[in-house]
Amino acid sequence: MQTRHYEADVVIVGGGTAGTMAAIKAKAANPSLQVLVLDKADIRRSGAISMGMDGLNNAVIPGKATPEEYTLEITASNDGIVDQRAVFRQASECYDIVKELDSWGVDFEKDAEGNYEVYRVHRNGKYVLPMPKASDLKLILAKKVKQMRCKVVNRVMATRLLTSGNQVTGVIGYDVQSGELVVVKAKAVVLTAGAAGRMGLTDSGYLYSTYENPTNSGEGYAMAYHAGAELTGIECYQINPTMKDYNGPACAYVAGPFGGYTANAKGERVTGCDYWSGELIMNMWKMANKGEWPLFLKLTHLDDETISKIESILHYNERPSRERFHAGRGKDYRSDMVELHFSELGLCSGHSASGVLVNHEAETSVAGLYAAGDMACVPHQYLLGALTFGKIAGTNAAQFAATQTFVEPDPAQIEAEAERISRIAANPDGVPHQQVEYKIRRIVTQYLMPPKTITKMDIALEKMDHFRKVDLQLLGARDPHEIGRALEVHSIVDCAEMMAKASLFRKESRWGFYHYFLDYPERDDANWLKRVIIRKGSDGRSELYTKELPPYILQPNEHKGETAHEQSVG
Repeated sequence: MQTRHYEADVVIVGGGTAGTMAAIKAKAANPSLQVLVLDKADIRRSGAISMGMDGLNNAVIPGKATPEEYTLEITASNDGIVDQRAVFRQASECYDIVKELDSWGVDFEKDAEGNYEVYRVHRNGKYVLPMPKASDLKLILAKKVKQMRCKVVNRVMATRLLTSGNQVTGVIGYDVQSGELVVVKAKAVVLTAGAAGRMGLTDSGYLYSTYENPTNSGEGYAMAYHAGAELTGIECYQINPTMKDYNGPACAYVAGPFGGYTANAKGERVTGCDYWSGELIMNMWKMANKGEWPLFLKLTHLDDETISKIESILHYNERPSRERFHAGRGKDYRSDMVELHFSELGLCSGHSASGVLVNHEAETSVAGLYAAGDMACVPHQYLLGALTFGKIAGTNAAQFAATQTFVEPDPAQIEAEAERISRIAANPDGVPHQQVEYKIRRIVTQYLMPPKTITKMDIALEKMDHFRKVDLQLLGARDPHEIGRALEVHSIVDCAEMMAKASLFRKESRWGFYHYFLDYPERDDANWLKRVIIRKGSDGRSELYTKELPPYILQPNEHKGETAHEQSVG
């Protein structure tokens, strides 16, 4: 296998939302530094917002909301397991990001006076800022990266971090077009590789019909783990209400502000609040198990002008295939309700609370390693949080890199990764990656999906151990693209194993359906209002332990906290 070498002061792993902003801000912080972005796709249309986004779901706009209100809202939404300093910093700095994006040409909805229009979807407060014509958002960000003279290397899939002791020294990657091993020597690394969205099987059966970007298969989580970084909230799954057979958003954040809502087959509203949360999924699950299923997104009561506005956002911005999906089934929002279902399970901090442990400076537990976006655990951060913490991570990585000298990569680490990839390449007639991936994701769906039990998790770990010993050894690939897909399977099983172990460790139920543990069915703040940490120990085995939460900077109002959790169904 041929090897290609690069050297950069700061390396960004993943060219999505957080990655592009991290690159822009790293270069702005110190223009003399070499900033390199690795993307396994093409930075112009990569990441979770490749075709745009329907809106910013957590914009704290002066006059509409305050950082204090938002911080308390997220504290309640995540059952108290938060670093309030990180949430507060996001809330305090996000308005500057909105104004900056506006100046770059991103289109936000405004009123007649030119003020930002903000809607309510969360249980309390108005934070949703629609972007009705933002299909060019990713193109704008990619163009800005180029203008800042950052180097972009497309079609290189990062697979492992290089380390020296507890400090990152670079990145190993694989070119999914040429088949070359790529070694990048670096002084600082920013991980922005997105969610682990391809974990469970979709209800449609299609491997890549996931709610999250299907190329976000957990490499960031896996790379951080193998580098010895701490991860947290891995037992807090992401499960969303989505459209049946399509896995697009239902969508509370677009239809809700305009009057759409979740209804039963009779068209009767069944939720007090459609904000995505474990409590909402728990109540939907209870309805399903009482035979009150399926549920629907109801828009038929709205006027044509309002429905057209919803369509303009959902059909021509975030997911253009959505219009074709409905048309192919002869469905129209004006006359038909949209059938809903549960999404596959996965890991994400944007929509949930799992990821690499970071503080309010985007620092991980490994020196020189930063993380941002859906794989960095700042709960419920969504798109604007990825942009804001991308800025923080990029700025701090640049400042760190300016104080460091290059450390030569460890040849043993490079050799070990080359051997792992070569084993797959040497087996062109092996079991195709689709079949191997289907098996591990079937295990995830059958045994990790809540409600959780000790028995199910133990069986899952037993099957994963067998999967590593047998199925991964049979995995084959015929070309560099397939080798990349096969490497994604390795990341999926790494994440799945962490999910099972972290779930077993937290001996309570929390976050509604996300960690509904039948062996420990009650929430236990006295013993478990803390983080569960998983990391790879020096012996190669997983270490699990707890960490106390950073001190709150705002004390939750008990009455408001109780109100925030009311989410009636039925």
